[in-house]
Amino acid sequence: MTTTAIRPASSTRRHHVVGLASAFGIGMLVAVQSRLNGELGGILGDGIPAALISFGSGLLILLVAAAVVRPVRRGLVKVWRTIRRPMRGYGGLRWWQCLGGLAGAFLVATQSITVSVIGVAVFLVAGVAGQAISSLVVDRLGFGPAGPQPLTAVRIVGALIALVAVGLAVSEQLSHPDGLMLAILPALGGVGTAVQQAINGRVARAASSDAYGAVAAGVVNFLVGFVALLIVFAVDLSLRGAPRHLPSEPWLYLGGACGVIFISAAAAVVRVVGVFVLGLGTIAGQLIASLFVDIFLPVADKPITAPVVAGTLLALVAVVVAAVPNLRHAA
Repeated sequence: MTTTAIRPASSTRRHHVVGLASAFGIGMLVAVQSRLNGELGGILGDGIPAALISFGSGLLILLVAAAVVRPVRRGLVKVWRTIRRPMRGYGGLRWWQCLGGLAGAFLVATQSITVSVIGVAVFLVAGVAGQAISSLVVDRLGFGPAGPQPLTAVRIVGALIALVAVGLAVSEQLSHPDGLMLAILPALGGVGTAVQQAINGRVARAASSDAYGAVAAGVVNFLVGFVALLIVFAVDLSLRGAPRHLPSEPWLYLGGACGVIFISAAAAVVRVVGVFVLGLGTIAGQLIASLFVDIFLPVADKPITAPVVAGTLLALVAVVVAAVPNLRHAA
């Protein structure tokens, strides 16, 4: 009897640990994608076509997967039927809950526009504030597949520490208004990321209860984002003209592949740990990876400074403060 009672609690805690570790890996991929898209945007001289290339390559990968793997196609058909005949109550799926790709498109565009100027670390630390605060609201309102989550004092403290970390990381930008304004864009991107993770989790649940549902959610996400970026690119093309020549380095075009992995993985993990813990784990991975990226592959002669390092470490403290009670509760 004791063994039977222990197993579910142990399994739940294991799921949360695995989910948090997966979120950490997702965050590292976000940092890598930011570096790739940022350099691609700098070479092209325009962040919009760089974002379009990133989303387009990711969409191509997912469409091939959907064509080859039958469960993914079935999941997409199920999502379409669910939208046409939504269930009443919390379990339904509305058409607007399939628009997570808009937030993803905005984030990728901000990567391409700002990273080459402010660096990966400042970009991601600025995104922490928006994501931490937005995750609280999104979880409280129940946008994600896990339903409404309580707004606890520990979560609020963790979000406030993250805000202080952002202020510390961008403190040297205060004397450069242009750089400070650019740091606002990733903060807004972080707000959208929390919403994107929540509603993509709903799409994945509507598609299937297994990993194929997460891939189907990725297809929907990339399709919506690609269409949005295509419209923006058409306007940008008419106003600014064609971008510079495409670079020959093949690794610069891997941003879309990174996006495919972390969008699909996030859609699966969010069903286990919720939006807030997923966001915190993702933030931790982003911050650590961004420091290594800016140290070994710096962009725009932006060296790592003491405030950026201190802000990164403080943001990691925020992750620990907010995530540990969740794991303890799972136990």
